Amino acid sequence: MNEAIFSKLEQRLGRLHAKLRLGIETDHEAQIFGQGINFFHIENWYSVHSVIRTTLKLMGLYWRGRKNAEQIQVRHNHISMKTLPSRFDGFTLLHISDLHVEMNEGAMRRLTELLPELTYDVCVLTGDYRGATFGPFDGVLEDLARMRSHLKEPVYGVLGNHDTIRMVPGLEEMRIRMLLNECETILRGDQLIYLAGIDDAHYYRVDNIEKAHQKFPRMDFQSCCRIRRKSTARQHTPVSICF
Repeated sequence: MNEAIFSKLEQRLGRLHAKLRLGIETDHEAQIFGQGINFFHIENWYSVHSVIRTTLKLMGLYWRGRKNAEQIQVRHNHISMKTLPSRFDGFTLLHISDLHVEMNEGAMRRLTELLPELTYDVCVLTGDYRGATFGPFDGVLEDLARMRSHLKEPVYGVLGNHDTIRMVPGLEEMRIRMLLNECETILRGDQLIYLAGIDDAHYYRVDNIEKAHQKFPRMDFQSCCRIRRKSTARQHTPVSICF
């Protein structure tokens, strides 16, 4: 464990939280087992990946699949909320998820081509920055930094089940505000909304939506508008966006 990274995590999370999170990850990497809903995760069984890849090549589908992965599309989802503060009418979130940057260079190139053309107010990155679930990640951070240079401020992020907490200092050094069971306030004039992000709930089970919810005044957290891999929306006041 790099002492400089641990020192930054200790300052960022507190010594107890940092040691606990790193301990959970160490156990995971030693066992190559998850701790989430499904005890054994086939995505960690790398021999299976090789078998699938070889089978697809023999069937002539592998390179077609990689080409399809490069056909990135921008989808627009319009959400109407009667309780949305008026100054946030037309407010736009750019949501990017599951980059797995080292798995397809062509897809990452296509993404960086698209980004300058997009208009948005806030960008949120919802995890799975790497394809592997353990091991080195320096190359992943380098690729992410190249993509980050094409994003407008502000950028917020959370970790996915493929990501290690050790990536957080590097991500925040490239001006991605990581939300680890935390909340940020977004202001427009005298009106505001809350943006909250929770830590991984799949492998490491370190999500704590109650902690992320602490800044929200007079609001039942179960009625917040949540943006996740599977999105749901409900109306309430004041408005929060959780991911």
